[in-house]
Amino acid sequence: MSTDFSIRPVGIPAPVQIVTTSNSAANDAVQTDLPVGQTVAASDTSAPARNDLQNNNDNVSRQVVFNQAAASFVFQVVNEKTDRVVDQFPDEAMLRRRAYFHALDLKSEPSRPLNTDLSA
Repeated sequence: MSTDFSIRPVGIPAPVQIVTTSNSAANDAVQTDLPVGQTVAASDTSAPARNDLQNNNDNVSRQVVFNQAAASFVFQVVNEKTDRVVDQFPDEAMLRRRAYFHALDLKSEPSRPLNTDLSA
């Protein structure tokens, strides 16, 4: 087996000739300048994007609860007027999934006998 792994060029690269053609369809194309009312412009980048709740800050409260079935903390944004959950992390589907796997883990653990030896 050879230990020579050098890469060598094979042959001489052939020169490529660039051909430009004059297309009559391109020459007779429709003008692309649009009136001001039909133009599309980039959005204003001076205002930074916000990810917080801008309009509902006065009506919401934030709370953290512990879901025992899922053995997980749940972060909630609750509307103070209606006591309804506006946003939650993790969502309900994730909590149900975690509760299912947590129950499977508890079921698969071998039960330990109680230590009744009081001398220890």
